[in-house]
This record gives sequence, C-alpha cells and structure tokens, in this order.
Amino acid sequence: MTTTPSPESTAFQAALQVIADVEPAVAAAIGQELHDQRESLKLIASENYASPATLLAMGNWFSDKYAEGTPGRRFYAACQNVDTVERLAAEHARALFGAEYAYPQPHSGIDANLVAFWAILAHRVETPALAEAGVKNVDALGEADWANLRRALGDQRMLGMSLDAGGHLTHGFRPNISGKMFHQASYGTDPETGLIDYAALRKQANEFKPLILVAGYSAYPRRVDFAAMREIADEVGATLMVDMAHFAGLVAGKVFTGDEDPVPHAHVVTTTTHKSLRGPRGGMVLATEEYAPSIDRGCPLVLGGPLGNVMAAKAVAFAEARRPDFADYAQRIVDNSRALAESLLRRGVVLVTGGTDNHLVLADVSGVGLTGRQAEAALLESGLVTNRNAVPGDPNGPWYTSGIRLGTPALTTRGLGTAELAEVGDLMADVLEATTAVGDSKVKFTIADGVAERVRARAAEIVGAHPLYPGVELV
Repeated sequence: MTTTPSPESTAFQAALQVIADVEPAVAAAIGQELHDQRESLKLIASENYASPATLLAMGNWFSDKYAEGTPGRRFYAACQNVDTVERLAAEHARALFGAEYAYPQPHSGIDANLVAFWAILAHRVETPALAEAGVKNVDALGEADWANLRRALGDQRMLGMSLDAGGHLTHGFRPNISGKMFHQASYGTDPETGLIDYAALRKQANEFKPLILVAGYSAYPRRVDFAAMREIADEVGATLMVDMAHFAGLVAGKVFTGDEDPVPHAHVVTTTTHKSLRGPRGGMVLATEEYAPSIDRGCPLVLGGPLGNVMAAKAVAFAEARRPDFADYAQRIVDNSRALAESLLRRGVVLVTGGTDNHLVLADVSGVGLTGRQAEAALLESGLVTNRNAVPGDPNGPWYTSGIRLGTPALTTRGLGTAELAEVGDLMADVLEATTAVGDSKVKFTIADGVAERVRARAAEIVGAHPLYPGVELV
C-alpha cells in the first residue's frame, strides 16, 4: 500500500531536485547532512533543530531583496514585504519576551552584540557630545570635535564574565573585536563553588567603573540574578547588557522568571535565535525604548543588508515559541539537563558548580587524566557529539581545555526524556573511564577494547527510537 508523502517531504524533495539539476554535489551534501544529524546523539549546548516551517521560510525570494534601514524607513524602494516580515518578527519577539523594543536584523549573535555595543556607545557617548557641540549628526562636527569624540568612543570600559568562568568571546576577550573596542576587564567565579560572587563583582565594578556591565554566559551551568546585576550597574552608572543567546528559550518558555529573567532588568538584551530558542541561525536585540533609536541604526552602522529570508524564519520560530507547548519543551530541557548531571555525578565525574539548573552541564575531565580535546574526540568516536570547553582557572587554555560542555536542547527536541539522558550520562562515564592519554600528549588517547563500539551502538539505538524530522523522507 502506498502512502501520500507529507507536505514536508514533498517540499524538501522538490527543493533538492531543483538544486540537483544545477549542482548535484550540493544537493547530495544537504541530504547527507540530514542523514548524519539523524544518526547523531548531539549534546552540543549551542545547537538545536529548527522546525520544517522555519527551515522552509529561509529559502525564498526575500534573499533577492536589499532592505537597509527599518520598516517604513528603507534606503531601497519596494520593501513592503520585508517590512511585513520584520514587523511580524519584532511583534512576536516583544510579546514572547515582554520587551519594549525588538530588533530582529542581526545576522548572528556576534552581530547582535556589536549592534548593542555601538548603540550603547552612541547613546551614552556620541549623543551627549553632539548635544554639547550643538549639532545633530557627526558630519556637522568640526575636525577637533570629531577627533575628541573618536577618542572618547575608543576609551570606554566594559566588564564581562571571563572566558574560563563561562563567558563568551564577545564579552571582552582580547582576540575578539570586543576586547579591542573597549578597555576591558573580566569577572570570574568563586574558586571554591564556581558560582558568581555578586559581592566581589560589586567591589570590582566600583573600582573599574565600566560604561557597560555584561551579564550572560556560554558555559555557566547555573542561573543568574539579574536584579542583583542591575543594582550593581546602577550603582556604578553602567548600562546593563545581557547576552542570553544560550538560555533565550528558557526565558521564552518561562522557566526563568522574576530575577532570573533578564528582560525586565537589563537596558539591552542580545540573543541568538537558534540554540534553545529553536529558530534559524541569526541574532536579535531587545531593549528599552530609551535605547531603541540607537539600535535602529544597526544597519548600516555595523550590519550589512538585513536578510529578509532569515527574518521571515525568525518570525515563524517566534510564533512557534509563543505556543503553549513551548513552555513544556523549555521545562523538559532543564529536567533533562539535571538528569544528565545527576547521572554523571553518580559515576564520579566532576562537574563545575557540582551540577546544573539550566540547559548545560560542564564536566571537568582533568581528574581522569584527560584534556578536553581528548575527551571530546573519544566521545565522538563513541557516537556522542560534544564540545570541549575551558573550566575556571583552566591550565590547558582555551584550545586543549580541561572540560567538556554538554547541552540538552537538541535531544529534548527529539523527544528524549530524563531516563534516556541518565543513560547517556552512564554511557559518557563509560567512555571517560575507558580512555587513557598517550604519554604527555594533549591530543592522543586510547580507548579500552570494545567500549567505543558498544557505546556507539547503544547511542544509535537511543536516537533511532526518536526519529529526527519524522515527516521528512528523502528519496
């Protein structure tokens, strides 16, 4: 008996055929990527699976349209349809997060942070300088005033979480542009607990006097008190900027509320739209109305032409996140993360902060004689996809590292529950216990006979029981 293909299957099969008629190798690679992701037990905290509707919204004619500017105020003609999808994306985002203002144009999380940094500089430094000079824009400044403003823009301070404590490259790390834009300093975590020490942070902020205090993380397994962060920012006259790229889905799903929700407390909030939010790869800025005019200048200040096709996909993903079932999904992410952590702890794996109460777990593998790079490779060989990550005070630095970062958003999307995540923790512990570093190498390792094969087979069974994109069949 034949069955009628689902609309998703029909759509993707037709798209791949059109691509294959021009460059079959690209069509084959796209199909192979779906196959590989279906076979992968993915524990990368920054990855997820967007819905078929979100994916399909990216492949359309909006890709052909330039639309610099903002809705109703473009530098190009005939942008009415881009205006529609951008307004929809912003409307859904404001409702989803309870934000006063939303800017869905950034192409990535780094772009969102750059827009935020320069908007804060424009609002806090440039606008007062223009008012003092009695002019409306920088083009009207004389050479001396322009030189003074440029120096002032380049002499501001930013305080963000250090990379080894769980912060992100864009929070003032010197190899990143953020560390070159600002006179930067980093705050860490308590060396005993691994938790943010708000009293120590307050003291550091009062001594350093930053223009921008950055909160948020990419590898911190606990929640943040954003009310305390705002108090510190107000005390030193700083703008509080929160990068919620990793945990935006937990905010949208109302797992993080009150003092743990950054939106009511921060002046500016940035995020990616994939990760736990489960949308297309891209970025977004949320803010109070006070900062909106400066953020609206993101294009052409630091962004190229907005990607109308990706904004269309953002609008679809935000609409999905406003549905009641997304809150259940967000809670299951955290439940699964805790189950994974508890399983690893039972097996003696050392976890930074001793556990988790968000979407990620950070394991310190130095105690079993491995670097993060060795552990990452051994787990990958065993069918478990993770990524190495620095731990606080990491002696191996950011390349080899001493840690492994694990996340549950993607597996939760596939439908795995707490019992399965607990078993995944056991499988990981089996691999780590069976892996031995070779000599003094930070890269080479061996795995005891049969362990990788056994774990890989079981990992395949687990993901096989939870098909990825079950409505999509490629012929």
